[in-house]
Amino acid sequence: MTKPLIIATPILAAAFGYLAGLQPTGEWRWFSWHPFLMVLAFVGFMGSGAMIKKMGGYTNTKVHGILGSLGTMCALGGFYVIYSNKNELGKDHFTTPHGKAGLLCLIGSIMVGSAGGVFLHPDFGMDKTNKTIRKVHSWASRFVIGLGWLACFSGLRTIAANDPKMLAGYVIPMLCLVPQVLVPGMTKAK
Repeated sequence: MTKPLIIATPILAAAFGYLAGLQPTGEWRWFSWHPFLMVLAFVGFMGSGAMIKKMGGYTNTKVHGILGSLGTMCALGGFYVIYSNKNELGKDHFTTPHGKAGLLCLIGSIMVGSAGGVFLHPDFGMDKTNKTIRKVHSWASRFVIGLGWLACFSGLRTIAANDPKMLAGYVIPMLCLVPQVLVPGMTKAK
């Protein structure tokens, strides 16, 4: 894992989120903010936050928390967009696996972020050396990020089902990031 990958991930996620936001009409609209913010949240910020944490150290731990918090804020924004969009269209909420997974990811990111900030913050964490809390935080975060990636893909399949290049353009980079973000014990970044 390298620092350029950590830096490139949110940039590429923003670009891909933008392209996903243009689906299927080719126009940017209110709904477009939903895929843009969700991909930026779960792939860009949370993915980079997980990678930088593997580098270890005080500063990287704080940057990890900041990136995770930015991801949660983007996810809250993406949630607001889709919730208000469905209200405007008179559609029910959380009726699909995509919607239910997205809600679980949002709640999960708030929970692991809050627990990390309260218990594990390197300056004022109430129990920052507790290995059990650290392990639960780490595994719960991996679950949230991985489920977020799947939710992003399932949403993309809904809006770009007839564009195999778009789908492959999402899946292939995600598969490349799995070892760096979701698999514990990978070599530390240099």
